[in-house]
Amino acid sequence: MIEEGTSSYTLNIPAEAETREDPERWVHLQFTWSTKSFTLDIADSDRVFDLKAAIQTLTRVPPERQKILGLVKGKLPPDQDRISDLRLVSGKKFVLVGTPEGDEIKDPSQLENLPDVVNDFDVDFSDNLDASVAYKNDQRNIRKIKEATDNLNVNIIHSLRPGKKLLVLDIDYTILDTKPLTSGSLPPAECARPFLHEFLEAIYPYYDSRFPIQAEQRRTLTAAIVCIWSQTSWIWLETKLVELGMIGSNRNYQISFVLDKTCMFTVFTERDGRPWNHQVKPLQIIWNKFPNYNAANTIHVDDLSRNFALNPREGLKIHAFKNAHTPEAMADRELHKLARYLLHIRTVDFRTLHHKVSSAVHTMNVEVPIVLCS
Repeated sequence: MIEEGTSSYTLNIPAEAETREDPERWVHLQFTWSTKSFTLDIADSDRVFDLKAAIQTLTRVPPERQKILGLVKGKLPPDQDRISDLRLVSGKKFVLVGTPEGDEIKDPSQLENLPDVVNDFDVDFSDNLDASVAYKNDQRNIRKIKEATDNLNVNIIHSLRPGKKLLVLDIDYTILDTKPLTSGSLPPAECARPFLHEFLEAIYPYYDSRFPIQAEQRRTLTAAIVCIWSQTSWIWLETKLVELGMIGSNRNYQISFVLDKTCMFTVFTERDGRPWNHQVKPLQIIWNKFPNYNAANTIHVDDLSRNFALNPREGLKIHAFKNAHTPEAMADRELHKLARYLLHIRTVDFRTLHHKVSSAVHTMNVEVPIVLCS
């Protein structure tokens, strides 16, 4: 870990999170909305949250506008409640009232739900592996990973090659300040974390063999593919990566593929005795799609530990980058320290590492061929 001061919380691990071998029970529901009839199937292990999401998919009525009548007696339970707790029978009918969201493409600067997340609410799952195991063994989460894998359509920007390590790199507040980028208050280049391109070029000889290396080095250096995984939509993401010069430029590195928020899903637990939910970036989705990658050769760098709650041993948290163009932000050297660590572990089986501890030990003791220029 390259940052200090992560807030700690107590996560309550429910007994229901134990591994389940029995087949899931599914409930068939019917509902009407705006004189139209719809059907949907929901699993007992799903949450009320998932029911609302399924309704939104069918009707474009967002959860906050949904009024569900006749499904249960009284008020619909909170989002974190299991469908099994509702004791629904197949064929149950209900009525939906609500106004659908428009299909228009909105200006990202006007979207209030772009990720501007405060780290005070973050949880470091590398210190609470039991909570991570509970997430992994949850029947709903197992199914969500399978569904995300089945729905994943990866656009390979640069070809993948067997035997290479995988660097999964978050974008929002990890390698750029998202707020001035979406608002347009700063040019894209000035929203990037200092030395972003120098960082990627420094690790590229070791993390991607497409970059020229001396013949005698090829036998000892491992290599990797670079994947960008953002919490925003692909339309916004592609545009900004091009504007930042990370795609389609003549830099001495290549991005292999990009994943957006459609590959993430929400998980549920309790924190300090209260219901809590957050989104995750499960590496298993990538590993299912590309079997050459696994825990031995994948590292995920993010400013939010909870994004790798399902893979805490493969995650490395770094300080969030905000307030671009201020003197403090311009003095940021986090990517320099990250380069030190990635170069230090370039030949190591990642399963033997605890990134939080190892990075703190080694970032200041490794010579890095990186040129820092303003």
